[in-house]
Amino acid sequence: MQQTRFIHSIWIALVLLGNSCQPPAEVGSTMNDVEADLVRYVNPLMGTDSRFDLSNGNTYPAIATPWGMNFWTPMTSKMGDGWTYKYDENKIRGIKQTHQPSPWINDYAAFSLMAGRGPLRYEENERASWFSHKAETAQTHYYSVYLADYDIVAEVSPTERAAHFRFTFPQADSAYLLLDAFFRGSMVKIIPEERMIIGYCRNNSGGVPDNFHNYFVARFDRDFEWVHTWDDNWKLRKNTRESEGDHVGAIIGFKTERGDQVHVKVASSFISPEQARLNLDREIGGDTFDQTKTKAFDAWQKELGRIRIKDDNIDNIRTFYSCLYRLLLFPRKFYEIDAEDRVMHYSPYNGEVLPGYMFTDNGFWDTFRAVFPFFTLMYPELNSQIMQGLVNTYKESGWLPEWASPGHRNSMIGSNSAINIADSYLKGIRGYDIETLYEAMVKNSTTSKGRPVSRDGHVINSVGRAGVEYYNELGYVPYDVGINENAARTLEYAFADFAISEVATALNKHEDATVFHDKSMNYKNLFDKESGWMRGKNKDRSFQAPFNPLKWGDAFTEGNSLHYTWSVFHDIQGLIDLMGGKDRFAGQLDAVFDMPPDFDDSYYGFTIHEIREMQIVNMGNYAHGNQPIQHMIYLYNYAGRPWQAQQKVREVMDRLYAAHPDGYCGDEDNGQTSAWYVFSALGFYPVTPSTTQYVIGSPLFKEATLTLENGKTVVIKAGNNSPENVYIASARWNGQPYQRTWIDHMDLQQGGTLEFTMTDAPNKSWGVGEGSIPFSLSSRKEQ
Repeated sequence: MQQTRFIHSIWIALVLLGNSCQPPAEVGSTMNDVEADLVRYVNPLMGTDSRFDLSNGNTYPAIATPWGMNFWTPMTSKMGDGWTYKYDENKIRGIKQTHQPSPWINDYAAFSLMAGRGPLRYEENERASWFSHKAETAQTHYYSVYLADYDIVAEVSPTERAAHFRFTFPQADSAYLLLDAFFRGSMVKIIPEERMIIGYCRNNSGGVPDNFHNYFVARFDRDFEWVHTWDDNWKLRKNTRESEGDHVGAIIGFKTERGDQVHVKVASSFISPEQARLNLDREIGGDTFDQTKTKAFDAWQKELGRIRIKDDNIDNIRTFYSCLYRLLLFPRKFYEIDAEDRVMHYSPYNGEVLPGYMFTDNGFWDTFRAVFPFFTLMYPELNSQIMQGLVNTYKESGWLPEWASPGHRNSMIGSNSAINIADSYLKGIRGYDIETLYEAMVKNSTTSKGRPVSRDGHVINSVGRAGVEYYNELGYVPYDVGINENAARTLEYAFADFAISEVATALNKHEDATVFHDKSMNYKNLFDKESGWMRGKNKDRSFQAPFNPLKWGDAFTEGNSLHYTWSVFHDIQGLIDLMGGKDRFAGQLDAVFDMPPDFDDSYYGFTIHEIREMQIVNMGNYAHGNQPIQHMIYLYNYAGRPWQAQQKVREVMDRLYAAHPDGYCGDEDNGQTSAWYVFSALGFYPVTPSTTQYVIGSPLFKEATLTLENGKTVVIKAGNNSPENVYIASARWNGQPYQRTWIDHMDLQQGGTLEFTMTDAPNKSWGVGEGSIPFSLSSRKEQ
């Protein structure tokens, strides 16, 4: 149900969030007030109403600090279920430490805490308590739930590597707290004299060395009156203090009076038990629960406050900040600070403890598109640290990561690390070893030998480039040589080659630049003039047949030819030329929206959720719920029809996003689907990462102010903006008339004001001149 919309224009400052059952807070103070509570706009439950066959986000409420090493989330589902929190379920099994980036990748290093009273119930199904969203509060920095079966309120607030729990009990002769260390290898040790439980968990879904451990420490503020542990198969071992096995846990008990509160301070480390204690002492120490909660709130307020919105649409405000929250969660900090204040990390690649940064839980196939460009714009220091982490990954594993969780995972395709590196370096971000990263990019592009092998003995195809030898010889990955998703790979490799060419030019490696520039044109080898779409090609250079452009998978990745044809990010003009000019190009764009949502799912043998998400939103074959097509709308600018981009961008924002449990139109994916909204709501989008241009769409808000890391501000104003006035009548940059349908990163970094005048009718003379069209490699000389 849509929440009540304020119909008069006001400055919005305080709005309650958490769940739709709570009333809106009062409003009144200005958004320019640095104390305005932006955190309360965020709904961490956005996207949690999801399941295997239909994703409305496939998210869970991540109670965390920005980019924190550990997140915490309530568990409605059983241990090991990738859909750990389902909005429509009604029992809580515990609150767990999680590192899960996606249900498809699943979790690692998880353990949970749960409270109870009365007869002991510790097995995960038996202990599960009924709860209601009416008695649940989910915020970025704080989670609370009423465990109805026990009359207990459980609360948690996080730090980067620790968390503070508070349990409020009724009167009970037998109350208890348990720590479930989960399956696949765990140990617990209860130390009553120190009011402490220590141990480790080793659960994972792949991507770890043999010595992988997550060491935890839990410190209580109440004496233990009795203690138990359990062994494998939930075998209770009364009055014991230690247990080690496949799946063990610890239980501590005490008597309580009504209103008694028990606090538990928990921290963990991938390095050592000693580092876990250091993390706890450093990040929580003697703080009260409310102090921990305030610090976590302040961490979010600081980052959300980097972008301030002025508008009268409370629903859009909530959606914007809920998306911004998701954008600021990943990649995860996988490093710790030792006793000598040195940045150290446990390597998920070689199992050693080494100096320097490490980040993880990210799939670059998703996030190269808008997440990393957002970091280059708003967080260059963080971006530099991530690049340092990529250097360390290459040194420790011999390869760049493409999907890491925590180490290399066999998921998705492409060579998109090159795009993230190029986007960083070409936007002037420094502080890392670019020569080592260049070496790593070139290695990806030249050999597929020696790639990592998973535990089941299979080559991790997401690392490096599967089929690169064919690609380098023929100019494409053939359809008929046993390499799946070959056309998608070819298109993505070509874009990565463009990125490498740009870095080579910046490093004065001119011969390399020419080689990779030429390879970046390999996309042309797959264009089928007869159908007007990209098409798989056999080794003998004949096109794959029969060809159905509506067939998902096969030659493409989680999409069809109508979705992947546009993946020529670096040379849209070249694609326009292949299609026969701007009118035919625009016609092909129109066709995606105008046709019915027909599909061929025979490659999968069933209708995958991405197909269903396209089918049900009544936008033809436009599949915004998955990444390959998310930039497509902005391509109308390249065809000289920016008004069509303006209209469709606003339609997608209005129809396919909302700060509700069903608020996304497909997988959120590590911030990417949220990043699309954040950029688009501001009025521009990075169609071609590894260039410095952002392509203009239609700003959603009347005013937005971005505070950059260098202290400069960018103000984006959209006069006369409204749900009807989605078209740009005119634009100004720092007071001067502006006709380009793009704006440059370097100009934004200097600060300034971008002003739009909005109207309800297309202005077909704005943004259509020769110098107005965004970057394409084929027309570079003209620009």
